[in-house]
Amino acid sequence: MSQVLVVEDESAIAELMSINLRHAGYEVVIAATADEAQQQVDRVLPDLVVLDWMLPGQSGLQLAKRWRSQPRTRDLPIIMLTARAEEADKISGLDAGADDYLTKPFSTHELMARIRAVLRRKAPEALDSAVEIGLLKLDPATRRVSREGQEVRLGPTEFRLLHFFMTHPERVHSRSQLLDRVWGDHVFIEERTVDVHVKRLREALTPVQCAHMIETVRGAGYRLTQQVQTLSA
Repeated sequence: MSQVLVVEDESAIAELMSINLRHAGYEVVIAATADEAQQQVDRVLPDLVVLDWMLPGQSGLQLAKRWRSQPRTRDLPIIMLTARAEEADKISGLDAGADDYLTKPFSTHELMARIRAVLRRKAPEALDSAVEIGLLKLDPATRRVSREGQEVRLGPTEFRLLHFFMTHPERVHSRSQLLDRVWGDHVFIEERTVDVHVKRLREALTPVQCAHMIETVRGAGYRLTQQVQTLSA
């Protein structure tokens, strides 16, 4: 489950965003000031920040610049949310390090779409580095999956699905989240389609005794566990 930090001093707007984000399956943390936001980031690095420009004390613009200057928060995804709609303001926000810029009043549907888009751009699936969970190895560069030299044959969708699971181990993902992150939100398919591909993925992992790694979490979705079983002789 991705965590979104909402930095907004207007409680009604913060609550509106929180309700929509939680409904979409995100974990939400709210901060009303720059100091509170910094404390939250120091405690746990979120997956994305929705950052208001006008905050009590230090501005969101200054906060974004600070985060971009520090190694730990340099790649933190930031969406700037503000009533400042002039082109010069947008340029300032983007130059400060924001990944996207949305003006008030805003559509919650547009905000959710922008959050999904930024998270996809920042996702580790875009990298070509190999991923290993236990003895299971996935190499995006060669499109190969194997366990101790024994190759696993996967279709393209099952490969992307496994890649996502392996780069987000132990996290529970709802069907709608998997559709967004694996298929993309521009593809209009039913959520039950996810179940079909999870079943195919498990079948493909059965010969190397890794099917159990894809767990069903009743009422929530699926997750990949890092626990593995010993291959039988």
